[in-house]
Amino acid sequence: MNAELPIWIERRLAAAAPNPVQEFAAHLAARGRGSVVAVLFYGSGLRGGDLADGLLDFYVVVDRLSDWHGRGFAAAANRLLPPNVFYEEALIGTQKLRAKVAVLSLAQFENGMRLGSLDTTLWARFTQPVICAWHRDAAALTASAAAVASAATTAASWAARLGPESASARDFWRALFRRTYATELRVERSERADAVVGFDPVYYEVLLPLAWKAAGIAFQLSDDGLLQPQIRTEQRRAAEKSWQRRQALGKPLNVARLAKAAFTFDNGADYLAWKIERHSGVKLKLSAWQRRHPILAAPAIIWRLKRRSVLR
Repeated sequence: MNAELPIWIERRLAAAAPNPVQEFAAHLAARGRGSVVAVLFYGSGLRGGDLADGLLDFYVVVDRLSDWHGRGFAAAANRLLPPNVFYEEALIGTQKLRAKVAVLSLAQFENGMRLGSLDTTLWARFTQPVICAWHRDAAALTASAAAVASAATTAASWAARLGPESASARDFWRALFRRTYATELRVERSERADAVVGFDPVYYEVLLPLAWKAAGIAFQLSDDGLLQPQIRTEQRRAAEKSWQRRQALGKPLNVARLAKAAFTFDNGADYLAWKIERHSGVKLKLSAWQRRHPILAAPAIIWRLKRRSVLR
C-alpha cells in the first residue's frame, strides 16, 4: 500500500469530534485503565444525528481483550466472535448521552479489514466516514489509520470486481453497500446505500481512486467523470463466486452474534428500556430476571406492549 491513502485517512481520523463525543470517548478510555488504543466514532451520530436524543456508536480498540474483560466468559466470547457490544450512559456536562459500544482488540480490528476476511461487517463499516474521538498517542492514531486504510482498499477492491464496468465513484459505492447490507441480518430499506453515500459524497469520490491506487488496481477516468477499473472478465467471475461464500456466511454470523449478545451485552436492560420509552413513551419496570437477561426477555416484553397497543 502506498502512503497516500493512509495519510489521507489519518487526517480524516484526526478531525475534531464534537466536544460531548470527545468527552464520552475519554470516559470509555478511562474505563479501560490504560489498555485502550483508540476510540472510534462512526454511524448515524457522526452523520448528523441528535447527540442528546439519539444513540452514539463507538468502537473501542484495546491491546488485549483480557485487559478490558478480564479472563472470564466475556473475553473468551469476544475472542471467538468479535466484537462484544454493550450499552453505556454518561452524564456529559448537564446532558445524559447514550452509546452503543463495541470492543475488540487491535489485532482483531486489523484482521477484520483484510481482503481475505470472510466477514464483511467490519471493513464495510469502516469504509464509511469515521473519526478517532480519542487515541492514546500518535502511534495509536497511525495504527488506527492503517487499519481503516486497509478497510478502504478491501472495499474498493470488491467494488471494482463486483460493480459496474464504468460508473461514477458514488455509483460504485452504492452498488457495494447494497451488497454488504444484503449479507447482513439487517432491516434496511433499499435507499439505505444511497443515504450513506449521499451524506458525504465528496468523501467517497476522493476515496475510491485513492483506494484503487493503494490496491494496485489500474483505472481510467473519462471526460464525463466516469471511472473504469481494469478488471478482467475472469476476475469478475472469481469475485462473484468468492462473494457468494461471504453472503452465505453473513446472516449465520449475525445470528450467532445475536445469540452471544444474550449473555454478553452489558447494560442491555437499560438499553431496552430506553429504546421502548423513546418509541412508545412507556417507562418499563423490569424484573430481576429481565435485567439479567435483557435480550432473552425482549421478545416477551415487546409482545406484551403490542397487546396493549403501545407498540405497532
